[in-house]
Amino acid sequence: MSNSSHNDSRFERAANDDAQVLDSHEKALGPQKDDAGNYNLRPLLMLFLLSTFVLFAATYVNRYSGHYSASIYNETALPHTGAEVVVKADPVAAGKKLFNSPGACYSCHQPNGQGIAGVYPPLAGSEWVTGSEERVVRILLHGLKGQVTVSGTSYAGAAAMPAFGTAGYNWTDEKIANVLTYIRQEWGNKGAVITADAVARIRSQAGDRKEWSSTELLQIK
Repeated sequence: MSNSSHNDSRFERAANDDAQVLDSHEKALGPQKDDAGNYNLRPLLMLFLLSTFVLFAATYVNRYSGHYSASIYNETALPHTGAEVVVKADPVAAGKKLFNSPGACYSCHQPNGQGIAGVYPPLAGSEWVTGSEERVVRILLHGLKGQVTVSGTSYAGAAAMPAFGTAGYNWTDEKIANVLTYIRQEWGNKGAVITADAVARIRSQAGDRKEWSSTELLQIK
């Protein structure tokens, strides 16, 4: 029985089969060829091109977007040439600020334009303020000294009015025009606007001189 089983050809085939199976396993578990080392450059090239496009798009938008300013994308804005627009201040508002600035007009004539009795004549209701621009401009440019009559009241001992032109505070033509426009339209006064051009013209005509007297000014129309 034993001998017959050992000599059975079926057992020999089974043994051979097992050896072949083990040999196949060893080959499968042994070192393999690294096929994954063969890199494909196409995805890397696509990634590089895409990154370059994104960088270019971001640079373009940052340069030409107007930084997302509401004024750039305002569809209701009026068209303009792109030139700088200079907004001029309201002469009355600018003149009021000058009038009430330290060391200027308000300290003598008071914020209400009533002046100081016997010393500084009033500006409110003054014919010198609302009358000839030729006179009032000269007063501010060069100053006023001596006796002066305002609204029927004589100010014989009135303090001298300082000059705000070149020889005094050296105000510009625009500043003088603004403060005169303010006092001619404040406290119920109804005087006309005085322009910087008018001040410049009178400044060139009168030249450099000391204070005016009321007698000299009354000769100017």
